[in-house]
Amino acid sequence: MRASLIQIGADASESVNSRRVRVASLVHDQAGVDLVVLPELWTTGAFAYESFDAEAEPLEGPTYEVMAKAARDAGVWLHAGSIPERDAEGHLYNTSLVFSPDGELAAFYRKIHRFGFDKGEAVLMSAGDDLVTVRLPETTLGLATCYDLRFPELFRGLVDAGAETLVIPAGWPERRREHWSLLARARAVENQAFVVACGSAGAHAGVPQAGFSVVVDPWGEVVGELPHAEEGVLTVRIDTERVGTTREQFPALKDRRLR
Repeated sequence: MRASLIQIGADASESVNSRRVRVASLVHDQAGVDLVVLPELWTTGAFAYESFDAEAEPLEGPTYEVMAKAARDAGVWLHAGSIPERDAEGHLYNTSLVFSPDGELAAFYRKIHRFGFDKGEAVLMSAGDDLVTVRLPETTLGLATCYDLRFPELFRGLVDAGAETLVIPAGWPERRREHWSLLARARAVENQAFVVACGSAGAHAGVPQAGFSVVVDPWGEVVGELPHAEEGVLTVRIDTERVGTTREQFPALKDRRLR
């Protein structure tokens, strides 16, 4: 399976509508790969808290429409990062969207662990409840978002649900970039799964982003990484059969005692 991670910036000088059009073009440029992944909250910026309410949209809102078409036009599975979603009751969620190559919504995931320590996202957005997996022809994706990376029990649950490739869009801050790299590798090793972690570029509301989008294999080896925090595209080939062979050759998951 070939995957492209598009590391996007959310510059406040660019309108959200303009960014949607630009990102759709970037997705279209990846025609020929199997999976495209975008970052967390790329329409607003993960730290642009004051924009969440104003830019929140229904699940099937403007970003949904543009990204569905982009997936269909490119003929790719598209993890369209996440958006600030407003549900019918008015609650906000940090919601990821996954589209099939025919432009249909294959799954959505509402972020379970909200960042902010009683401020920011943690108080502005509601928490999701559901573990979400998506079956692709080559692998089963397990969905998580940014701060979720710090909670290993979530990923154990995804593996129990059949996940082989853990996809994590993020707006991770530069000042904790070492944690980003460390935790991505840890989640891959302990779950004997691929980790596909797409970071953001530039700065969000003055908070420099870590960038360094990365793909890690089930042994914790880095398959590919963007060595910067600028906008860019990382394209890698993922040997999906490596998950099964790793779990067979080193069957650590079978020795679990605590659930």
